[in-house]
Amino acid sequence: MNGVKDLKYSSTRGGGAKAASAEAIIQGLAADGGLFVPEEMPAVDLDFIAEFSRLSYEERAARILGLFLTDYTAEELAGCISRAYSGGKFDDVRVAPVRMLKDFPILELWHGPTSAFKDMALQLLPQLLQTALKKTGEVAEILILVATSGDTGKAALEGFADVDRIKILVFYPTGGVSKIQNLQMCTQKGQNVCVVAVEGNFDDAQNGVKEIFSDKAFCDKLAARNVKLSSANSINWGRLVPQIVYYFSAYADLVEKGAIQAGEEIDFCVPTGNFGDILAGYYAKRMGLPVAQLVCASNSNNVLTDFLQTGVYDKKRDFYKTISPSMDILISSNLERLLYHETNDAAQIKDWMRQLASEGRYEVGAPVLQKLKETFWAGWVDDAATKATIREVYAKEHYVLDTHSAVAYRVAQAYKKDTGSKRPLVVVSTASPYKFNESVLDALGAAREGLDEFSLLDKLASLNESPIPQGLASLKDAAILHKTTCEKTAMRAMAEDFAKK
Repeated sequence: MNGVKDLKYSSTRGGGAKAASAEAIIQGLAADGGLFVPEEMPAVDLDFIAEFSRLSYEERAARILGLFLTDYTAEELAGCISRAYSGGKFDDVRVAPVRMLKDFPILELWHGPTSAFKDMALQLLPQLLQTALKKTGEVAEILILVATSGDTGKAALEGFADVDRIKILVFYPTGGVSKIQNLQMCTQKGQNVCVVAVEGNFDDAQNGVKEIFSDKAFCDKLAARNVKLSSANSINWGRLVPQIVYYFSAYADLVEKGAIQAGEEIDFCVPTGNFGDILAGYYAKRMGLPVAQLVCASNSNNVLTDFLQTGVYDKKRDFYKTISPSMDILISSNLERLLYHETNDAAQIKDWMRQLASEGRYEVGAPVLQKLKETFWAGWVDDAATKATIREVYAKEHYVLDTHSAVAYRVAQAYKKDTGSKRPLVVVSTASPYKFNESVLDALGAAREGLDEFSLLDKLASLNESPIPQGLASLKDAAILHKTTCEKTAMRAMAEDFAKK
């Protein structure tokens, strides 16, 4: 194993000072608008990986996080991890279990309090951030800004609710999330939380948040009130680094189950929107986990598929509202980190991001594209194919996929057929089907006329082996606490008003 004693973080765009991990987590976004990345990549060997089979998920997390968050003590990390994953917050003691189906192992990442994979990071990020404030002696109050396509918002609200010295403001696109996701956010309790619907799509909300971060005059005004901005989106390194853990954990579980031999290469297929989830798999591979290919699965908003096949990133295209709304994204922020690691050229990254902002597209060229194809394969499916996959897997396995995991499952099938790969492939399952019960029931051909959202939950439970998550069942009696809607041009004003409260 090759760890780094004092790992520092720098911007993908080359500006600003180097930061320790605690400082990077507090800032969220680098001063020049870039994303923080580790200056060196910790390396592990098979002996390190083999130990994981004997460890709990919490212990596995401590091993990986200790390699990246080197300014945190072992005791600090252990405390953060325990508060995030213990105490019954997850409905499976394994936290991220692997379910063995006939075609593919399924990595279930939705056993946390909000029934989505975002809990894997957003139960931990508040602990890391609060510890970072103490470690660095930061005296300012932190205002967390979040743009969400559905799952990040609720997971962040749940994680940060009533956390001392931190406020959180979540923006989501009107009509761009499922009914259950909407209810989850708009019923969120907490003295320090605010939820606002934005007239537009996710990219409008995400761009609005980025513009607020880059508005120096606005940030100076907040600083005068002793308030600093930070982020809980996957642009924050503290959001991304916990996700590396479950790739190592899944591999260890497959070895323990006898599905693979230690050292054997495997593939992962990941339903992908903002590119953070699959990027965590890339980091795991770079560290030494035996991963051959990462399969990027998209819905009809297939900008990533086109990019990974052609090298051209072009956001100037039709935007589709699909039954997998958490992937309805045309600007995948974390792709910037991947391109930095593959080019090691901050000036080039800055120019590509400038082109994306001003012209709506950029092209990386054949040499970079070829390097990307050595690790990534990409495909996409439409809503009809997504529903067909849910129906076919249920008929074959009596297992209910959600609308995002079904995209990954179908793309994984296409990848196997196209490449002829015989390697084991893990489908990453990112959400409980109960979060998208209407679309899932449609796919299964179940009658739902006249049923409200909670009757739909009961209907799906009659077909599903897994029970309704308690966090979703409890929404039935929850009061709607957040009803504000704004134009995308008013997001900055909303942030200023909330900061004053």
